Amino acid sequence: MTGNGSEWWLVDGVATAWFAAASLNQGAALAGHIVGLPVAADVDVRPTGVRVRLDSDEHAALLSAAARRLGLTPDPAVLQQLRVVIESSEPTGVRQFWQRTLAYEPGPDGRLTDPQRRDPPLRISESTELRPLRNRIHLDIVRPATSVAQVGLGDGSGPYGVRHSDPDGNEADVVPAGALGDRDEIADWQAVFSAMACYRTSSPAQQRDLVAAAADLADDAGFPLLVDLRPGLVILDSGKDLWERDAHGLDIGFDDLAAAVQAAARSVGAVADAELPRFTQLFLDAADVAAVRAFWTGALGYVPDRRSGVTDLIDPRRLNPVLVFQPLDVSDTERRRQRNRIHVELAVPEDVGAARLETIVDAGGTLLDGMDGRWQLADPEGNELVLIAGS
Repeated sequence: MTGNGSEWWLVDGVATAWFAAASLNQGAALAGHIVGLPVAADVDVRPTGVRVRLDSDEHAALLSAAARRLGLTPDPAVLQQLRVVIESSEPTGVRQFWQRTLAYEPGPDGRLTDPQRRDPPLRISESTELRPLRNRIHLDIVRPATSVAQVGLGDGSGPYGVRHSDPDGNEADVVPAGALGDRDEIADWQAVFSAMACYRTSSPAQQRDLVAAAADLADDAGFPLLVDLRPGLVILDSGKDLWERDAHGLDIGFDDLAAAVQAAARSVGAVADAELPRFTQLFLDAADVAAVRAFWTGALGYVPDRRSGVTDLIDPRRLNPVLVFQPLDVSDTERRRQRNRIHVELAVPEDVGAARLETIVDAGGTLLDGMDGRWQLADPEGNELVLIAGS
């Protein structure tokens, strides 16, 4: 099922499809159908469609037929998956730091993976290249304060006291988060840059009912809620900052929607897990923020944050991490010349690889190397992006 002419494609080694939808309700109907099948699937419901990822493509044709009956149309051209690669001279210590900090699970080839498969995978690659200066890319990780304390990273540095470094000097701002508010009606929600509530479910029917109720409430409010289904779990997410009125720009109060969704979750018997919410984003330092930001906008098909003075770039379907840009001292020429220890890999379906390569070059990218579905490119300041077409 994964190949030319198919609705399903291998993206980062996983059979994946995107079905465009007209509303959360329409996407929730497909999600409700999927949870009733004997299939292991990640289902991400968005106001504009549904992404489905399968451990096996055995049931792919069945799911495609269900999507067609519901009026959803496939669009594999939008599929992509970002992952982060850290090149290290001390891969064992680096892997241990990031596994603990992110609460990721170890996998093959030095890979670390989010157990909920929402945040980007990390791959640790061994390198002997000496790069002693501070990196120009770092990660922001926001987790509940109790989870951060359990990691035991000690005192942080930086202006907010949350900066921590792995043995090679790669940095993570590990931010402790708290409750969304002090009202009992929204006690299940955490403010992890986004507003997020994670509910454990005990049956497919419970999961289906919660997803349907959340989609109905969000559609009625006109709010683009993110609804992700994993085995025994429903994750409800506002998206970064979108619980704040100046970010979403809508004539609603998010707290009221959060309270209604929480009431619906409890009414079906779902149980909130306060330790699961997590938000991860990538930070890039740039001497010319406008030029570097323009490259990543075009290369990834991202859109800018609607707020003035905010440099965030956002996946329009909010399936991949936010990118944030901040100025770098232009006189710091040595640091600017040093090759980063962190780079980004972008996996896309095999049949769109050549077109995406052209798009990235047109956006200002420089082709450094590559052939046969794997190309190494650089943005205007040398930050690297590796494009991978197919598995």
